[in-house]
Amino acid sequence: MTPQVIGIPRQLRYRACMSTTTLPAPVRSPPLPVGTLLREWRQRRRLSQLDLAGEADISTRHLSFVETGRALPSREMVLRLAERLEVPLRERNRLLTAAGYAPMFGERGLDDPALAAARQAVELVLQGHEPYPALAVDRHWTLVSYNRSVRHLLAGLPADLLQPPVNVLRLSLHPQGLAPRIVNLATWRAHLLARLRQQVEASGDAALAALADELRRYPAPAGAPAGWHGTEAAVVVPLQLATPTGTLSFISTTTVFGTPVDITLSELALETFFPADASTASALRQLAESDYTGGAAAST
Repeated sequence: MTPQVIGIPRQLRYRACMSTTTLPAPVRSPPLPVGTLLREWRQRRRLSQLDLAGEADISTRHLSFVETGRALPSREMVLRLAERLEVPLRERNRLLTAAGYAPMFGERGLDDPALAAARQAVELVLQGHEPYPALAVDRHWTLVSYNRSVRHLLAGLPADLLQPPVNVLRLSLHPQGLAPRIVNLATWRAHLLARLRQQVEASGDAALAALADELRRYPAPAGAPAGWHGTEAAVVVPLQLATPTGTLSFISTTTVFGTPVDITLSELALETFFPADASTASALRQLAESDYTGGAAAST
């Protein structure tokens, strides 16, 4: 029961999924000064100059000089401010480059031998989560890998939506994707859009913003909250999916690498789904048993 990605040979899976995307390419603008970039990140984190200066143990005057371009920060200062601002590793490289320093964080494909241990960890989590669904996605929600249990949820979807690279959010909310099967679509849609909004605000990623705009243009179900609102106060939002075996109900968790120093690993997330009720757990176990007995019969 090894993780698979639709239509991609196993040995090419990670290279294909991590190097391609169907999201629109952001428009390239002239490079911004490091001070301007730092100010944008500070404002995105809703911190005053006084707040950030205190956290970084520097004077407000010096921070002001850095943001206005009157002072060029050292490499150590750029990294210190980026750490306090929780800037993603990809954007820390951009800050360093804007300040005239070499990028610090590498970006390898998941098929790189240096990431073999991380790749094995992903495989172990996905396999170990069976008979429950689990998948891995990159920063743009592109499907990287998934376990056998996910296949049952995707059965019967149009082939064009399953051609790599597969965007998980698009597949979920597209009117020809999973959306017609989601029993609580209004609530689930609001939950996904709210989550995506938080990612856009935290990262400033133009491709994620474009994806959010696309998803909001999909037909909204009756009772769907307007805009982004509707689920911020919810404790847990289940995914209720209609299947030939009945309605399956899931709650999900997200796992990330704890101390990555590689951009690819820092942007990888594992989405694991757990049964929200006993009937769902039973149905998933039966599906897994049918996979096992079917495979055993085919091999004899």
